[in-house]
Amino acid sequence: MKVLLVQAPSVESASSERVYPLGLVTLATHLTRAGHRVAMVDMNIESDAYGALKDKLLAQRPDVAAISLRNIDPLANKTSSLFPPFVVAVRMIHALLPDTPVIAGGSGFSLFPQRIMEEVPEIRYGIQGEAEHSLPGLLDSFDRPGDLPGLCSRRDGRVVVNPPSRDFRFEDYIVPDRSLLSPETYGGINSYAPVFGIETKRGCPLSCVYCVYPRLQGRAVRCRPPADVVDEIEMLQKKYGLRVFHFNDPVVNLPVGHLEEICQEILKRGLQINWTGFFREDVLDAEKVRLYEKSGLNCFSFSPDGLCTGSLKVLEKKLEVSDIIRAAELTAQTNIVAVYHFLANVPGENKETIRQGKALIERLYAIHTPKRNLGAIVLNNIRIMPGTPIEAIARDQGEIDENTDLLYPVYYNPGKYQTLRYELEIEHATRNVLMWQKVTT
Repeated sequence: MKVLLVQAPSVESASSERVYPLGLVTLATHLTRAGHRVAMVDMNIESDAYGALKDKLLAQRPDVAAISLRNIDPLANKTSSLFPPFVVAVRMIHALLPDTPVIAGGSGFSLFPQRIMEEVPEIRYGIQGEAEHSLPGLLDSFDRPGDLPGLCSRRDGRVVVNPPSRDFRFEDYIVPDRSLLSPETYGGINSYAPVFGIETKRGCPLSCVYCVYPRLQGRAVRCRPPADVVDEIEMLQKKYGLRVFHFNDPVVNLPVGHLEEICQEILKRGLQINWTGFFREDVLDAEKVRLYEKSGLNCFSFSPDGLCTGSLKVLEKKLEVSDIIRAAELTAQTNIVAVYHFLANVPGENKETIRQGKALIERLYAIHTPKRNLGAIVLNNIRIMPGTPIEAIARDQGEIDENTDLLYPVYYNPGKYQTLRYELEIEHATRNVLMWQKVTT
């Protein structure tokens, strides 16, 4: 089959930080190996996204168009949605090539497969979850696909959604063929976020009340052999000159030992690269931090989320405030920037938790000020996603009800402390500016 893979808009504007669509290129690689002819278009890097989609459709006239909805919305307290531009793209495909069936997938689609299939009748099939095996299987038996894992189909006037696959084995991993979508096109498009991701594992064993990773990837952690990870990094450096990578794992340093083996392999080969990832605080120690720094880490991203003991407990982070402080003390001794993500106005917020939260922010600045290596404290409210514990909490408290549409951005932010995030942002921004400007109070 001739297949067009489309990355639907995943950012709000051309000025937003964009990423190379690793998932889509991975699928393109599997389809090419299976004998299909594949073309691709990433609407995020086009100055005229819909014009580029139109041109590609008319030039390729594919047998099938598969479109990925990676992000359902931008998060970060924003109320804009990425679902409307996705629907417009689907309808453009159908209007231009009405006989070309549309397949939908991606992380955003996988969170709302039933709803999206019902709301967008132009979609012939969908795949929720991992699609490396299901998408080629669907193309091989298009009219009678059977019960493929994750398949979303229409039968007798209703949408049927099969349970997703969460058992992809890294023994079956194929290194994405970046020649299918040239990395050179993505050079220099971002101001600070790494463009190129590397996959080292799937799955997350944690149970944070707001998180959809366990739903998307499962709780069983499947690790890729460290040498294979570094083989891919080395190839990308030699072939394309890439030097900065983001490890796409839910938590980069769990399970303990896997990341350390990757770092040791990087050092063994003498690779001069930089990398980033999201770290778990309570498994750090001085030896690991030194290893990460030597192997090229250039930003510690932490997401402890809770600003005090009570918040950590209600968010089910299984962390203590002392773990956050210890992580700060370890990273503050390095030349690596640290970024902390926290959530404001969580369930149970009160005057005392707010006082403790402000004290933690003060403590983090006191720890990092000597080397001025605190990059930012990012403050958000909780985006309520379907099927998460925070959805149940919000319903029990009357913050949302049966009429609340979670397809579009809805945040947990009860009225009494609705402006708390702004208050904390003032605290953080004041200290951040004074730290970088070397102004003491």
